[in-house]
Amino acid sequence: MSLVCRVIPCLDVAAGRVVKGVNFQNLRDMGDPVELAREYFRQGADEITFLDVTATVDERATTYDVVRRTAEEVFIPLTVGGGVRSADDVARLLAVGADKIGVNSAAIARPPLLDEIADRFGAQVLVLSLDVKRSPATDSGFVVTTHGGRTETTLDALEWAREAIERGAGELLVNSIDADGTKEGFDLELVSLMREVSSVPVIASGGAGRAEDFGPAIEAGADAVLAASVFHSGQLTVGDVKRSLLADGIPVREVAA
Repeated sequence: MSLVCRVIPCLDVAAGRVVKGVNFQNLRDMGDPVELAREYFRQGADEITFLDVTATVDERATTYDVVRRTAEEVFIPLTVGGGVRSADDVARLLAVGADKIGVNSAAIARPPLLDEIADRFGAQVLVLSLDVKRSPATDSGFVVTTHGGRTETTLDALEWAREAIERGAGELLVNSIDADGTKEGFDLELVSLMREVSSVPVIASGGAGRAEDFGPAIEAGADAVLAASVFHSGQLTVGDVKRSLLADGIPVREVAA
């Protein structure tokens, strides 16, 4: 595990606007991504994750202009995912200011894409984004989905994570679709199982509802915690989460006033 926990606001973007729903459904407008990124940077976010949640479904590229404008406003690592289908897509996103690239659906369709990205840019750039659902159809009880959680595969989530790391993924962004947007807490079993199979950092995502939800995710094995709804709604600030983590004895980077 990492020595210092990272707190990461996530901007789920569709048509240039930040959106959020429950279990990836009924998306509603939450604001301008550039303005929100700027505010989270001010609050002391360690990173920003930008996911174009409809790029794959719509069969289009991530909105490069929004990524560029976001990168111009925040001076912390920016991870971008959604609609990434080739190493050339990665090159274009890095050129407009992204630091790391999240890949999901395209890698499931063609796993060698992970090797190509890692070989060309290094493992530190490559984040495997896993949208995971509980399922009795796999040995682990968890299955991977694609297309923003809309399409269920036959891939066991733990086996896919293990293969992706072997192919060069430098980080796992593990999002529980069952917990997503529910504000009932992270799926701690999923986090723990991913920690067991992963030799790279694990980011826990999906389900945060209170400041007290974040510490257990770290204790379950996550190196970083990611959330969207609680930040976009103003229910919590990044500082609120960091102070709660500190109270749990979990080290964090500087807490904004």
